[in-house]
Amino acid sequence: MFPYGRTRVIARRKSLMAPAVSDSDLDAVSSLQVTGAGPARGLLQVPGDKSISHRAVLMAAMAHGPTVITGLSMGQDVTHTLGGVQQFGVSVTSTDDGRVRVEGPIRHEPADILDHGNAGTGIRLTAGVCAGIDGVSVLTGDRFLRRRPMDRIAEPLRTMGARVDGRERGRLAPLVIRGGRLTGITYSPKQASAQVKSALLLAGLSAAGPTTVEEVHPTRRHTEEMLTQFGGRVRVEGNRVTVEPGDLTGTQVVVPGDPSQAAFWAVAALLAPEHGEVVVENLYTGFGRSDFVNVLERMGADIDFDLTTGTLTVKASRLRAVDLTAEDIPGIVDEVPALAMAAAVAEGTTVISGAGELRAKESDRIASTARLLRAFGVQVSETEDGMVIEGGSRLRAGRVDSHGDHRIAMTAAVAAACVEGTTVIDGWESVATSYPGFAADLVRLTGASAQPGA
Repeated sequence: MFPYGRTRVIARRKSLMAPAVSDSDLDAVSSLQVTGAGPARGLLQVPGDKSISHRAVLMAAMAHGPTVITGLSMGQDVTHTLGGVQQFGVSVTSTDDGRVRVEGPIRHEPADILDHGNAGTGIRLTAGVCAGIDGVSVLTGDRFLRRRPMDRIAEPLRTMGARVDGRERGRLAPLVIRGGRLTGITYSPKQASAQVKSALLLAGLSAAGPTTVEEVHPTRRHTEEMLTQFGGRVRVEGNRVTVEPGDLTGTQVVVPGDPSQAAFWAVAALLAPEHGEVVVENLYTGFGRSDFVNVLERMGADIDFDLTTGTLTVKASRLRAVDLTAEDIPGIVDEVPALAMAAAVAEGTTVISGAGELRAKESDRIASTARLLRAFGVQVSETEDGMVIEGGSRLRAGRVDSHGDHRIAMTAAVAAACVEGTTVIDGWESVATSYPGFAADLVRLTGASAQPGA
């Protein structure tokens, strides 16, 4: 069982300024104006892990009997997945103490189009579930999600026996999946992707014979861990993962805090040369999610991640540049914008390469990260698969467009809170996909002011 989870700030910096509007209003604004106050200091817990939350909901929907989930991420990405499983005839209810009860199994093809909003994980993993259902499923999302590549799941699902159609021959959503009668395969994805692996493993539960995924580099193992928790038969042998067909059984799931969200607060503590100190409690401690901690250690950060308690402690430090290569990227794919901001204040030149996958995220994350850094006065140049960041910058306030990418918006916010002046972040509403309440936590930890931007 995943042993952690809960979302609230449990200690706050003294003499904090109150937000100009309510926390929920700050989540909804299209532009956020942040006036900096200095380093981040404080103790908090972040939302439940988004990747684990998607998987918990989908496996609970596939399982026989009820599953009760504690600490579920309630960002828009996961609420889209919750709404989607109800279209399959699955019961979803909330308890008085904030838990979510999901009772499967899936009873029929979806009654309506499955709208995944901005959630790449949601649509790709749900596609794997739909491939095993005898019927027709239609999956779509917002304008940003409809630009993201889906052929990486469409091609292997077709090989298993599903019919997958979509724009540009299944490369783009909306997707139409006619599922059922699958055959297990052995598949080697061209790129390391936990989403592709997970889609195939979920489809493999309904296939005839085992399904094996052989990865170039091992990716996060949330699906493998959770399949075991739900009674699935799965084997992990190095970079090779195999699932046997069979039913899942409902269980109890406690979702731990999201390390990718903690990375923003870690960097916030490091952007000022002194006085910053942040402690984040109850984080997920499993395979493949703490690589950003290792990168910050290489940069000279005073950082400790207690794998027994899930507590991350970060103190202000003098940072130095590092080179990040293709071997590093699978473990930090979600944290690159935040790490790039840390590199901006580090001594020396940081080179990021082998990160071409980032051009197909919520935004072209290489281009949008480079634009983000330039908005704060950082000298940075793009390459085909990465960027070169000149460190030692004195960050200055500016204006940032998130391009619909929540990680760009949150990185901009922590930088804005730690510099003098006022920064406006356009596209702020994207943050609600993963971290409702982020702006309020920012105010509590830094003393910055936050209000709707002009």
